[in-house]
Amino acid sequence: MICRKITIHTTEAAEDILVSSLMDLKIMGAEIQDRKPLTDEESRGMFIDILPDPGPDDGTAQVIFYVEISTAEEKEARLEDARRKEADPSIDASYTANADNLFTEEEFSALLGDLKETVQDLRSFCDMGEGRIEVSDISDLDWENSWKEYFHSFSVDGIRISPPWESGQEGKEEAGTEEGEISIIIDPGSAFGTGQHETTRLCLRGLRKYLKEGDAVLDVGTGSGILGIAALKLGAARVFGTDLDESVLSAVSKNLSLNGIPEELFPVSIVNLAEEMPSSTEEKNFPNHDVFDIACANILAPVIIRLIPTIGKLLKVGGLFLSSGILEEKQQEVLDAFSRVPDLFEVLEITHEGEWIGIAAKRIG
Repeated sequence: MICRKITIHTTEAAEDILVSSLMDLKIMGAEIQDRKPLTDEESRGMFIDILPDPGPDDGTAQVIFYVEISTAEEKEARLEDARRKEADPSIDASYTANADNLFTEEEFSALLGDLKETVQDLRSFCDMGEGRIEVSDISDLDWENSWKEYFHSFSVDGIRISPPWESGQEGKEEAGTEEGEISIIIDPGSAFGTGQHETTRLCLRGLRKYLKEGDAVLDVGTGSGILGIAALKLGAARVFGTDLDESVLSAVSKNLSLNGIPEELFPVSIVNLAEEMPSSTEEKNFPNHDVFDIACANILAPVIIRLIPTIGKLLKVGGLFLSSGILEEKQQEVLDAFSRVPDLFEVLEITHEGEWIGIAAKRIG
């Protein structure tokens, strides 16, 4: 994959019409750089103590956008994956690999020709300034690894999460961990979250509070495996993970190795529990029913609502369903779903962090 940056050197007067013209060329997303001073209202809306000085406003501007260059086969596979995930309501589309601005080399050459023609046409009724189009490739290495500088060690209620490139331990307990703190090393890769999000924190706190030594845990929507690994470090006897994305298998395997945990303690199955009842998953080596002490799901409110009946069958009586990924405005919808099965679940606790909530519910029958 090649990421390509296209910069159009133009004027402030042409910014908006040029961005609009890019949309006509099927380019999604553009960045504008100019030296126009910010208004007082714009400055108040920025969480910056000292604003950078862009220099004197000379009326020039740059309109920038990015494309990915791939083969026709790779492009079609990406588009098909995006269409499949978009059609599945149980999948959070915000985690789907980007399917915009994908071009083959031949398509990009045609796009560049159309862009040059567009810039020339706009000159007839707008000051385009220099109008020069600059094209540069961005290194795959920079593109794939630059995000790592934003993932640093952090702690949640005595659970310390560290990336392997910062801990430097490669599977060993992190040096500097405070007494009594549990250390977890997580490499999320570019496809999964780091665990710093409020919803993951809510689930980690729930596990810390409710998990007992020897518990069997179900981790729905496993991702990097951070919740399941935390459960094992907190004393769970075994964790069973489920997800829809097959790349989870290698991600969890790597993170188990980083933490020195045998893979047999954390098997992962590619299964959609929001669609399939437990009886239909036996062929996928999935446990049947009444087997888990805790189920955790850091997903989205609509999926959690659909999971409630299935999770109820998989939990032991007295078992707990720890759910998160629920926006505050969706809280009542999830609580209503639990109230529709009063003989199955009792809501024990609602926790908050930022605009997100977590719900702990106990199976009572």
